Amino acid sequence: MASLQQHELIQRLADLESQLAFQEDTIETLNQLLTQQTAQLDELQRKFSVMISRVQQLHDNQGPNSNNPADEIPPHY
Repeated sequence: MASLQQHELIQRLADLESQLAFQEDTIETLNQLLTQQTAQLDELQRKFSVMISRVQQLHDNQGPNSNNPADEIPPHY
């Protein structure tokens, strides 16, 4: 009887160790993906800032007398 309980405990311990190994692998994979996505997000934010700066420069270079396309009436009216 004690041998059976000991065998069950050993099996449960082995199962838990196996689950832990899979969980550690999953956590490491998720950590790598998160690191990659953080780098991509940083790059996109940098590019977006450059784009905003360029659009602002274009807007500033047009001056106050330039026509805003949104204010113009389409030619079919």
